[in-house]
Amino acid sequence: MAYNSLSTSGPTINKVLILGCDISIYSKKIQFIICVGGIFVFYLLYGYYQELIFRTEGFKPFGWYLTFVQFIYYTIFSSLESVIILKDTKRRIPIKTYVLLAFLTVGTMGMSNASLGYLNYPTQVIFKCCKLIPVMIGGILIQGKRYGALDFSSCFAMSIGLTFFILADSSLQPSFNHIGIGMMTLALSADAAIGNVQEKAMKAFSASNTEVVLYSYGIGVIYLFLTLIFNGMLLEGFKFFAQHPLETYGYAFIFSLTGYVGISFVLSLIRIFGALLAVTVTTCRKAVSIIISFMMFTKPFTIQYVWSGLIVLIGIFLNVYQKNKSVIDVEILKHLQQASVSFGWKRRRRLMENV
Repeated sequence: MAYNSLSTSGPTINKVLILGCDISIYSKKIQFIICVGGIFVFYLLYGYYQELIFRTEGFKPFGWYLTFVQFIYYTIFSSLESVIILKDTKRRIPIKTYVLLAFLTVGTMGMSNASLGYLNYPTQVIFKCCKLIPVMIGGILIQGKRYGALDFSSCFAMSIGLTFFILADSSLQPSFNHIGIGMMTLALSADAAIGNVQEKAMKAFSASNTEVVLYSYGIGVIYLFLTLIFNGMLLEGFKFFAQHPLETYGYAFIFSLTGYVGISFVLSLIRIFGALLAVTVTTCRKAVSIIISFMMFTKPFTIQYVWSGLIVLIGIFLNVYQKNKSVIDVEILKHLQQASVSFGWKRRRRLMENV
């Protein structure tokens, strides 16, 4: 789900709600702990179960059927939240916009899930970290945007780090397939487009996050049903899942539920503390996901994974710094002033003691 781009506008604008629970009654410190804790717990579980599902013998061809099941779960979750928790079932965004959003959502999540049939999970996560690349390319070609030196440096660092990470992956895996690279490229391109459409629609019609999830994934179920019929995988996927219900429907339920709940914590963190802190937290979470993947699941390892991943992280933080340069500069100056005052006070105290 393209959580970075979702607005928090809607009927509960004066409250910070996570699945109907108002956390705005707590202090900022407690709110931060709740949001960060939720992001790490639920998204680490999300990544773990996503990789665990693909560890099931014979599962790799059924990434699109998994996406179909995941979309059904998301539709059910958002329906229940709309009716039971929010008690708001009104649709505000035109259906034609949801038709486009659903198509893009199917593209990004379907390609992302299916790519795990060809790529290591850490490589997929590294790809997700490099969303800036298609966003910048699209901004230049479509909107004629201009970017600064730090933006291009960030994009260059991400590209270099991603390239070396992929090269390490291909050298260690004899079964490495470039189809996975193509799938993740398409997934990121669709994800970049989703952001613009979501942001524009939600601001224009003051729609809630739950409404967007409900209609985007609900219509997406129809797209995926037709796709699976067309490629002949609907019956094959149904048979395979029926043969392994716990490893498929059971794990997919946890996988989908943790992803759905995780998005609520991310959106709340963005709303309370801003995008800068949210990006920092989610980037750290992705780094931890990669570490856990290597610890929990046996796979080849090389030190090239480490330094190429660090190059990608440098690119991410260059981009974050560029977008929030003025805010960061003010914070750095404030901390330097505080350190200077503290140092001067300690020095005066030592002088007084000597006297």
